[in-house]
Amino acid sequence: MALAVGDVAPDFTLAGDRGDIGLSAHRGHPVVVYFYPKDDTSGCTKEAIAFTELLPEFARRGVAVIGISPDGVEAHRKFRAKHGLGVDLAADPERAVLEAWGVWVEKTLYGRKYMGVERATFLVDAEGKIARIWRKVKVAGHAQAVLEALAG
Repeated sequence: MALAVGDVAPDFTLAGDRGDIGLSAHRGHPVVVYFYPKDDTSGCTKEAIAFTELLPEFARRGVAVIGISPDGVEAHRKFRAKHGLGVDLAADPERAVLEAWGVWVEKTLYGRKYMGVERATFLVDAEGKIARIWRKVKVAGHAQAVLEALAG
């Protein structure tokens, strides 16, 4: 069953390249949780850079930004260093969080079906409930749209 606005966001604690990252650690403040397929690929890099560039604006509003992919901690470390990323990057190689949030889905590329990450973003409110969902995200302008959603 897919998560919906108003649902309690599934809690997680995952390893990150700068230490453990847990959703419940942010209780009392909104959190943006975005899921992306793979470190250092074109769209994922553009998305991470866009969120990083807007990080001061998110921070000013008291909002943390967490990116999650099935890549491991070392891949995240290299990704951060190569692109100067500021967002928290959480590793979910076992895909437990990806599955709990409903973003580990069947995809099709050139007629071939495979399992992969649906690029999606969730805005979790201060009480831990999902306030907004963006599915099948198009990267261009997305981070800005998420920031704007916080205002209204």
